[in-house]
Amino acid sequence: MSTTTAAAPVAYRVPLIATAAIVLGALLIGVFFGANTGLLLIVGGLLGMVLYHAAFGFTSAWRVFIKERRGRGLRAQMVMLALAVVLFFPALGAGTLFGTPVSGFVSPIGISVLFGAFLFGVGMQLGGGCASGTLFTAGGGNARMLITLLFFIVGSVIGSAHFGWWQSLPSFDPISLVDIAGVSGGIAVSLILFAAIAAFTVVMERKRHGQLEAAPAVTKPSAERWLSGPWPLLAGAVALALLNFATLALAGRPWGITSAFALWGAKVYELFGGSVGGWSYWQTPGNAAALQSSIWSDITTVMNVGIMLGALVAAHLAGRFAPNFRIPLRSGAAAVIGGLMLGYGARLAFGCNIGAYFSGIASGSLHGWVWLVAAFAGNMVGVKLRPLFFTGEAARQPAAKSC
Repeated sequence: MSTTTAAAPVAYRVPLIATAAIVLGALLIGVFFGANTGLLLIVGGLLGMVLYHAAFGFTSAWRVFIKERRGRGLRAQMVMLALAVVLFFPALGAGTLFGTPVSGFVSPIGISVLFGAFLFGVGMQLGGGCASGTLFTAGGGNARMLITLLFFIVGSVIGSAHFGWWQSLPSFDPISLVDIAGVSGGIAVSLILFAAIAAFTVVMERKRHGQLEAAPAVTKPSAERWLSGPWPLLAGAVALALLNFATLALAGRPWGITSAFALWGAKVYELFGGSVGGWSYWQTPGNAAALQSSIWSDITTVMNVGIMLGALVAAHLAGRFAPNFRIPLRSGAAAVIGGLMLGYGARLAFGCNIGAYFSGIASGSLHGWVWLVAAFAGNMVGVKLRPLFFTGEAARQPAAKSC
């Protein structure tokens, strides 16, 4: 799950500049677009630091379990989800949090979700990361992931162009555990499912290896470790759940990532003379308003920028910021193909590993569980395809430790 690379001496100039950019950006955004939106830039920065320092990868955790039956990463995801539903469900059931109206990501279940999540899963393994992984590894200095991010955006635009047709296919109405089982019942059902998945990984890991994998030993003093990493995986799981809850409190909805990619791509497309206003995706009130407004008023954009800046800070503090622009042709091709799959699949499936899986399940949406199954199947295919593109060069990318 991790790449051992000698860390360079820590230099504080870039982390201080990036931190100052986050704080100043938060103040400016707060003045022009609201205090909560400004604070979400800081939340994004913290997310980027947590993702990088804890090496909290969804893609790598799934790949390691599929190939080696090591489940430490998957079990950490179950801890993250368990804490999230305990925090989210009471607020969603009440409809308010600290006086702010809140709602979850609860989406329909249909052919588009199954196909989109499966495609996203394949793209995770070819692109080298998921939505959060692409952002924090790119921000942390992985040059290859910039290719994945670029084509993630392109795929998102194409997916938004085809969105209306996919939504015309058969689907079920959105279903929420909070609505059908109540807050307590929904929490109980969710915790049972998380425990069952964690137990399954334990059984499979012990069957293959005889014992569970121990967390890597870290010899750094505690203070230095919290500054420069690596952080314990479970600490990352807890921090991500808490920061998603902070997002719910500030934004009135959970953490998402990929809607901003479609927005960025659409604005660039229109800048060069294209028009997306007639596409059904951009005719929904929220998307239409985002298209007509500044990108800095878009909460998801603000948080994505924060994630990249936070990862930049963390990578420099870890002494691991060392972009490698010598990208082998096959690896670059995988980044292009994987990025397109990630972007297209996320639009069809109402989100990614964050918006559909993490925040969807935290919202009680059954769509999130369907996304998990379909995306995991896609990862199994993607793992089989990886040898066609990767011959060990990915391991030499210093910031790709959790992809």
